[in-house]
Amino acid sequence: MDHLTRRQQEIYDYLQANLDKFSHPPTLDELCTALGLSSKGSLHKQIQALIDAGLIEPMNNRRRGIRLTGQGQDETEGLPFLGYIAAGRPIEAVEQHETVQVPDFLHTQRPCYVLQVKGDSMIEEGILDGDQIIIEQRDHARNGEIVVALVDGSDATLKRIEQKPDCVILHPANANMSPMTYEPNQVQIQGILVGQMRRYH
Repeated sequence: MDHLTRRQQEIYDYLQANLDKFSHPPTLDELCTALGLSSKGSLHKQIQALIDAGLIEPMNNRRRGIRLTGQGQDETEGLPFLGYIAAGRPIEAVEQHETVQVPDFLHTQRPCYVLQVKGDSMIEEGILDGDQIIIEQRDHARNGEIVVALVDGSDATLKRIEQKPDCVILHPANANMSPMTYEPNQVQIQGILVGQMRRYH
């Protein structure tokens, strides 16, 4: 990439190295903050140069944030549908060999998959029985994120996670249900919630 300036190369290298630090493609403001830059206008010019070079996808009304080219799933192929996830007591998630068409603004540039919600433990987050949710595949999460958690190696559930040194607490979003507490080695994070779809018929 000899045609890039030092600053353009720095921005491109940063995006490549830090994809997993953003829960969604970063905006210009977020990228300015991350890079310690004061002028969004200057950064915009650098991003435009990277777009012209074919290294970053053009931003438009359907895309929120800055993406490197070639790193999102092809929207025409869809995302893998991996079965059902409990928003209640854990149930087993069964892998299905299907794909679901998902608008590209509902998933991130990292590997993602689709699950269908069963249960009502997350209704206060607006996640209802029958909704399809888009999950970014990940084995770690920040406290407060909504995650797919695999409990005891077999049962998957959708909950907001709280991680402490001696335990992991999975919080429902339903006043009628209580949090579930596990030993840290009982819970394996399989991804975080990044999008949601609902049918009304």
